[in-house]
Amino acid sequence: MPLLNVKLSAKPDPVTTKSVAELLTGLTNSILKKRREVTAVQVEYIPQGQWFIGGVEAVASVKPTFSLDIKVTSGTNTKDEMREYLAAVSAGMQKILGTVDEASYVVIHELRADSWGFGGLTQEHRYVHGKIT
Repeated sequence: MPLLNVKLSAKPDPVTTKSVAELLTGLTNSILKKRREVTAVQVEYIPQGQWFIGGVEAVASVKPTFSLDIKVTSGTNTKDEMREYLAAVSAGMQKILGTVDEASYVVIHELRADSWGFGGLTQEHRYVHGKIT
């Protein structure tokens, strides 16, 4: 795991979608040390007229915008790793989308290990099971 939800104020494009998914999967693996095979990325395009910055409609053709919400298990990454990740995501998204609006956000949600998981098991279960096997 983790689970990444990225929203783009750009025109839907399969090449962009794949590039964003590959970028985020790679950075999540290399910087945050999360397993690639269980990293899930959801890419959503927000239609023009539905994204506002400072109360003004964001126009993708002027400056694209993105937001990324990523969920990871609390305590599994350092502040430095999260800082490096945020910077790398921002730089990578600029390469894919062009100069993005400053109001493009990366939010790393740290969730308790006993409150989420995948494959029917919590992260806490995986941790405890790993300690006793």
